[in-house]
Amino acid sequence: MVRTFLARGLLIGLLAGLIAGAFAFAFGEPRVDHAIALEEAAAQAGAPDPDAGTAEHGHAEAAEHGHGEDAVVSRPVQKAGLFLATGLYGLAVGGVFALVFAGLRGRVGPRSDGRLAVAAAGTAFTAIILVPFVKYPANPPAVGDPDTINSRTLLYVVMILVGLAATAIAVATARRVEGGPWARWTAAAVAFLVPVVAAWWLLPAVNEVPEGFPATLLWEFRLASIGTQLVFWTAFGVLFGWASDRAERRAAAHPLVAAPS
Repeated sequence: MVRTFLARGLLIGLLAGLIAGAFAFAFGEPRVDHAIALEEAAAQAGAPDPDAGTAEHGHAEAAEHGHGEDAVVSRPVQKAGLFLATGLYGLAVGGVFALVFAGLRGRVGPRSDGRLAVAAAGTAFTAIILVPFVKYPANPPAVGDPDTINSRTLLYVVMILVGLAATAIAVATARRVEGGPWARWTAAAVAFLVPVVAAWWLLPAVNEVPEGFPATLLWEFRLASIGTQLVFWTAFGVLFGWASDRAERRAAAHPLVAAPS
């Protein structure tokens, strides 16, 4: 049974990754191109005066930080690789999700496999993507100090861990609270929000947007970034839930044939 879930997760994860890649290509890549153009224009504007005898060094430095055709990986190759990246992301997420789903099935959440899949996908999106994104949203090229990338990555990982821990606390709280669904959902929401809001407030802010960077471009890039993740998790949750419900109905109709050996 676990192998069935794993195969389903890998296949649907790949499909959802390609769907998310198409969204990112249509809505994210134009913003990346715009940000790269601004970055390269700023690098050219800050290049040393050729009359000072340092023109060669200035052009070399500009090329080193370029993202265009002269970059180590050209933009057309980067855009093609976008689908490879989202596909691999989907495979990895699909495999992990399938294993977690197999462990949760029949223990927590809705009894229906389809509803459990959608609920689990929504929970994963909230805990792993939305919680850290609210505190540390994605930035386009030309935004962010390269010297702080390690500290920023660590802070982002901390927020992911906070989101996962808050989810575990919320689930445990909901199972302990007596009463109807409203009481359990309210207690779970409060148990989830308390550590998340505390982390948002206590962890240091990161604001490395250079002066003069277009606010509209920054906002549109961040919307495209979170939108790509939303498209992925929605597609994955709906497709995995549909496939699980279909398999569950088939097993109910043919119990002897569908029973695992």
